[in-house]
Amino acid sequence: MRIDVFFDVVCPWCYIGKHRLERALAIRPLPGLEIRWQPFQLNPEMPKVGVDRQSYMIAKFGGRERMRQINAVVAEAAAKEGLPLNQSIIRRTPNTVEAHRLIRHAGELGEADRMVDALFSAYFAQGLDVGDRATLISIAVEIGFDRKRVAGVLASELGVAEIQTADLRARQLGIQAVPCFVFDGRYAVSGAQEPSAFLPLLDLSREHAVSAPLSERA
Repeated sequence: MRIDVFFDVVCPWCYIGKHRLERALAIRPLPGLEIRWQPFQLNPEMPKVGVDRQSYMIAKFGGRERMRQINAVVAEAAAKEGLPLNQSIIRRTPNTVEAHRLIRHAGELGEADRMVDALFSAYFAQGLDVGDRATLISIAVEIGFDRKRVAGVLASELGVAEIQTADLRARQLGIQAVPCFVFDGRYAVSGAQEPSAFLPLLDLSREHAVSAPLSERA
């Protein structure tokens, strides 16, 4: 069984949604589950160096007061999940291609989920610039990755075309906002839903896996 999660590392609802999915999976464990982290850039035209976050947020939401309202809603949701969220210390809204490349590399080593957690924590709890290569290397090393290998990957063009292609494919599939969770390529739920919203889809995925012929299960 597989869940494809379309997300961006600077999306607070993706940060919250991941935790809610994990809560749902604790209620309905799925043996043999594979979670694939699929890149979706909220800002595909973002400059490589990123932009000032406050200016970006004010422009995005149409004013300082509206930005404060949105931030308050996000903060309340994160607090209910017990997730650290320090929006006031986030200085940059980065281009996220490099972060997605790092996740792709981690996925090749079977560590994508751990890398996603590390990047979410770095950005939302520590306010780090997850578009900066040196910062990304430090984050990876901190959770046990080889510095030289990660630096080599990020210094190359490995994964750039694949991330751009995956992002385009997501949009062609009709995905317009994240997070979006797709179960076994059949059922989808968008947004940082409460755990209860995932349970029927987990049950459907389980039923499909049990009833599917062996050739389809493979």
